[in-house]
Amino acid sequence: LKLAAEPLIMEALREDMNAGDLSTEAVMPEAHPATVELIAKQDGVISGLDVYERTFQLLDPEARFVRCARGQRAGEPEESAPGALLVADGCEVRSGELLGHMTGDARALLSGERVALNYLQRMSGIATYTHRVAAMLEGTRTTLVDTRKTTPNMRVFEKDAVRVGGARNHRYNLSQAVMLKDNHIDAAGGIAEAVAAARERAPFVCTVEVEVESLEGVREAVEA
Repeated sequence: LKLAAEPLIMEALREDMNAGDLSTEAVMPEAHPATVELIAKQDGVISGLDVYERTFQLLDPEARFVRCARGQRAGEPEESAPGALLVADGCEVRSGELLGHMTGDARALLSGERVALNYLQRMSGIATYTHRVAAMLEGTRTTLVDTRKTTPNMRVFEKDAVRVGGARNHRYNLSQAVMLKDNHIDAAGGIAEAVAAARERAPFVCTVEVEVESLEGVREAVEA
């Protein structure tokens, strides 16, 4: 999280308040402890809770997210039973469910709210949709994977949300594996030529995959 995601979170915060948060500074000039509730507004699969918490911690190092017991509704007494299962990434949540409490300086909670929720909502949306599609494939031998075609500067978050939703990550970027598509094949002069060139030049630890459009292409790729 610190190596891959934190610089992106910080850049998002800078984008949203490159010269400070004028509204918050006007009404809250001094530090003041506060607590906010995180409540699910729709049914779905939650993803991005660590990113949500870290966003506030970059503004207030003392900020903490305390997760609630699974199934607790907003306004209900907190679950105090020892060993209660807490809300975590990958949990199916219901509309109105209380996910946890974020505590910290009120200024940080006000200023970081939109960035934190943008990450949490987008990641949860991806995890929810992925979970729905993965459920359709249960009982088959199909492996559901994503692609590298993510939103710019959101790859680390979106790839993790896919994993949380129950699918697998394909290659992370162009440097990770060989994926020969129609444009590569056309440039090389054919499937056999493209595969031969890839096997000669790519590191031996890399996989070489070929995207085909017909059974004839499958045969040619297998022979290569």
